[in-house]
Amino acid sequence: MSTAAALSDLLTQAGQEALEEAARHAAPSQGFLPLYQRLARRFPEALARAAAEQALLRLKAAEKFPEARRMYFAREALEQATGEPVARLRASRFRGARRVFDLGCGLGGDALALAQVAPVIAVDHQPGRLRLLAANAASLDLSDRIAPVCADLRQLPWRFPESSAAFFDPDRRAGGRRLFRTDRYQPPLSVIDAWLPHLRAFAVKLSPALDLSEIARYDCEVEFVAWENDLKEAVLWFGDLRSAARRATILPGPHTLTAPQEPELEAGEPLGYLYEPNPAILRAGLVRTLGRILSARLLDPTIAFLSADTFVATPFARGYRVRESLPFHLKTLRARLRQEGVGHVTVKKRGSAVTPEVLERRLRLRGEKEATVVLTRVLGRPTILIVDPLPAAASAPTGA
Repeated sequence: MSTAAALSDLLTQAGQEALEEAARHAAPSQGFLPLYQRLARRFPEALARAAAEQALLRLKAAEKFPEARRMYFAREALEQATGEPVARLRASRFRGARRVFDLGCGLGGDALALAQVAPVIAVDHQPGRLRLLAANAASLDLSDRIAPVCADLRQLPWRFPESSAAFFDPDRRAGGRRLFRTDRYQPPLSVIDAWLPHLRAFAVKLSPALDLSEIARYDCEVEFVAWENDLKEAVLWFGDLRSAARRATILPGPHTLTAPQEPELEAGEPLGYLYEPNPAILRAGLVRTLGRILSARLLDPTIAFLSADTFVATPFARGYRVRESLPFHLKTLRARLRQEGVGHVTVKKRGSAVTPEVLERRLRLRGEKEATVVLTRVLGRPTILIVDPLPAAASAPTGA
């Protein structure tokens, strides 16, 4: 059954009853078949299948959408959908716009958030996704704020009104596989070249793994967004929405760090504390900026670890107390860890060719204690740091 047909069935009274029944019995650990078989005793086969699939998708979607139990999803569209906290953060920059064009709206993760701040014209070339968006807008009482439009983004049937605001989210998957090159997106990133002269406020969502050389020709802010330590996306901000060159934003919070350009920062021997910058800081190229804020220095000019005499709690990095610094030598490390009764190590590495799995296997430890080991370089020298992770409370976000 197609997505459109399944959705049509679910929106009937019988479909709502099937969804309620499915919600009562669906569980994250449960597969599709047991739930479907239970529903098929009471409902027609096609409806039972649609309700079972939707109930399990809603459970999965709850990680992204607090109101997932009221929403409708398709598997591939859900995988690409922006989670509600990230979408709400982005939508806040559009506050005050007369209307926002959501170009490539999918099932509506961003359109629903944008509709909280401005009327939305939501555009997608797939009718099935637009039906999902319409159903979700109705479920969340936002139908009067969102106008779905089916159109090919490469050949929009209109010109943007003067001083328009828009958000573009190209399809970054093909055949279930992620695409990383912007010229392979659907449509490719180059489609924005024709739009930019007509847009006063514009944002583009991209993969956080994008090659920055692919966007070097654009005059825009580049923001990298992470949820805790998980890098989620990159966003290009144009026109009135641009406020910096590079930005790192970490949720929940939000906590954001910007800099006009990276300052110089000295490198030296490890001090009493080690900082492991958040991936958003790394991708935004703000490690030295963070080091200046924390009165820290680099361990090596090419390595993104920071070290300082005192620890300052920050949302932008994980903190560790440095217990010992050793030249990289396997026998020395093994002897030291065995002496302390260590049987398991958590290995972190930057600038080392040794993999954590190989190191742990070659150490052959048999103790009961645990330790954290950092493989890195200090001023070009292969080095091992034995560190203690600071408690979560000590590393909690402080609004730094």
